[in-house]
Amino acid sequence: MMAELIVVRSKIKEYAKGMNISGDFAEALSAEVIKLIERAVERAKANGRKTLKPQDI
Repeated sequence: MMAELIVVRSKIKEYAKGMNISGDFAEALSAEVIKLIERAVERAKANGRKTLKPQDI
């Protein structure tokens, strides 16, 4: 079962300049981005905020 992607495959390819992108790379990258967001949410909550800021990453 494929997880929901929150990254755009075409943008990954654009930034990877000339590299091929395997199908599971986008899934793995998306999972890492989700982890970053989850940690940022926890940090913002711990600081009494409902707004994510760059310092939460």
